[in-house]
Amino acid sequence: MTQLKRYLVERDIAGIGGMSIVELCGAARASNRAIEQVGNGIQWQHSYVAADKTFCVYLAPGEDAIRLHADLSGIPVARITEIPQIIDPLTAAN
Repeated sequence: MTQLKRYLVERDIAGIGGMSIVELCGAARASNRAIEQVGNGIQWQHSYVAADKTFCVYLAPGEDAIRLHADLSGIPVARITEIPQIIDPLTAAN
C-alpha cells in the first residue's frame, strides 16, 4: 500500500468566493470524477473558499497525482505544499 502524504493545494479561481452553491457543487462533482480516474489513493479532504482562491487539503502519494487530478478536473493548481505536521490546541497538552 502506498503511503499517502497530506498536501495543501492552492488554486487561483477568479470570483469563486461569490459562486452559488450550484456552481460549487459542479466543481466538487468534477473533482470527484477526476479522483475516481486518478485512483492511487488520492483523497480530497475539504477546501476553504475565499474571494479568488481555494485552499484544498488532499491526501495523495505525491504531487504528480495532484497535478493529474487538476488536469482531469479542469481545476488549475497554483501551488502545492506538503504538510508534514499538524498542530492544534490539543498539541499544547503534549
